[in-house]
Amino acid sequence: MATDQVYTATTAAAPQNKSRCFIVPSENLSTVRCGIKVVEVLLSFVAFVLEEVVNNCVSCAPLYFFEFVSCTAFLFTLLLLILLITQLHNKVGITCWQHVDFGYTLLILVFFFIASIVFITDNSGTQVEKSAAVFGFLASFAFLADVVVFMKTKGIPCLGKKPGTENQAVPVSEAEKLNANGND
Repeated sequence: MATDQVYTATTAAAPQNKSRCFIVPSENLSTVRCGIKVVEVLLSFVAFVLEEVVNNCVSCAPLYFFEFVSCTAFLFTLLLLILLITQLHNKVGITCWQHVDFGYTLLILVFFFIASIVFITDNSGTQVEKSAAVFGFLASFAFLADVVVFMKTKGIPCLGKKPGTENQAVPVSEAEKLNANGND
């Protein structure tokens, strides 16, 4: 047929979507926040390793609390990072990744900061314990930076507030309706 030649010569094939392993930036994670999350993972890992190097403790409860929080922060942040930079987040079945990301990051920020304060105030005074607590504070500041960047770019997902929407003018309602017959 003559029409097949006309359409096949001018029709471009649909672009093939190359399957990439890492998808950054994406709708869930920007390049800046991805870098911050990598720093969070590294600092949490260093804090956890330094805490594990401690040989003995006078008061072990703060050490164990710091151990739990630093290990949890490392493992779950690494898991969240892997989920958000790959296609795996589509297979999990969670549709509100912004709520999960914001809530998790805020929760870990609070717990890591509290654990670091408790651990720095009640330890044996060794250099390793002080270093672990310092890395705990550094990780807390990384989580804080992540929360601030998230709020500046996407707003607070739980409240539905987006950045830049608080100063917009509210449209004024019309004084007279278009279809009013004057009796209303």
